[in-house]
Amino acid sequence: MGRAKPYRATALIVEDDAMQREMLSLLLEESGFEVIQCESAEAAERVLERNAGTLCLMLTDVQLAGRMNGVDLAYVAKDRNPKLDVVVTSGRPLVQPLPDGAKFWPKPWAPLDVLREAEIAQLS
Repeated sequence: MGRAKPYRATALIVEDDAMQREMLSLLLEESGFEVIQCESAEAAERVLERNAGTLCLMLTDVQLAGRMNGVDLAYVAKDRNPKLDVVVTSGRPLVQPLPDGAKFWPKPWAPLDVLREAEIAQLS
């Protein structure tokens, strides 16, 4: 008889800065998350097309390479999975409104903020 694989919450990290993307991934992996990394909104959109229902957290920067920014991506993510915990972050003031339920974190944020949000996302 085979053993069932234990459930691991899955997070999507969308950040074009490789060091920040890796730091976020490590924090979440240490919290027990499976992590999918993308450096553009277009790549993240493809992940959302296939896996939106299995994700419980998405963290994205506003400024991303490509035609779509992180706020646009937040709308796509919430459309595909309204229960998804979405956090949009930037070092600049936010000029676009976010979809209902999405959160904005101004940079710099603390690693403890990420860990707290991960805990909230796992409970949702």
